[in-house]
Amino acid sequence: MTQLILASQSPRRKALLQKLGIPFEIQPARINEYSLTRDPTNLVKELSLSKAKDTAMNYSNAVVIGADTIVVHNKDILGKPTSEQEAVQILTRLSGTHHHVYTGVCLQYVDREGRLQEPVLFHERTKVWFHALSAYPIHKYVSSGRPMDKAGAYGIQDDWGAIFVKKIKGDYYNIVGLPLGRCYLELSSLKERYKLELQLSTP
Repeated sequence: MTQLILASQSPRRKALLQKLGIPFEIQPARINEYSLTRDPTNLVKELSLSKAKDTAMNYSNAVVIGADTIVVHNKDILGKPTSEQEAVQILTRLSGTHHHVYTGVCLQYVDREGRLQEPVLFHERTKVWFHALSAYPIHKYVSSGRPMDKAGAYGIQDDWGAIFVKKIKGDYYNIVGLPLGRCYLELSSLKERYKLELQLSTP
């Protein structure tokens, strides 16, 4: 049986993948998430590839999912806040404007001999509009600690994070951290290409 491995410790990605009813294991990648690339598309693809390859080196007959999510506002890449003060600054910046959320995904198949096959790389981009926010909801949300492990300092699935969002254009799950529909289709295609014994349930 071909194993499915999620190279991420993100609880959001874990929860999303569980929605597909596919058995998988979690083995976070151990890489330095740094890149000289400033192009958002190339950045998320590069980091997701590095994560998938790093974890794949420990397996054989497995498909490893690597993913990376960033927020881009006025061409600036906004990662995870390093302090509560920075989280407040980011949310204040996003207030009353729109931004884009990019998620890159890499599906790395490693065969029975431990050889890495050609990776499947793709990304999704979702446009998000924020309501104009007062100081109270921003500080209330930041004080909960929830923004601290999220790119752009918010999670659309959170209680307070959800009320910040006015509307979106694109894949909702991409904002959460994994474009679920695209991921399933690419896994199905990979299974067919290599005749893998992946337990993909029917949607």
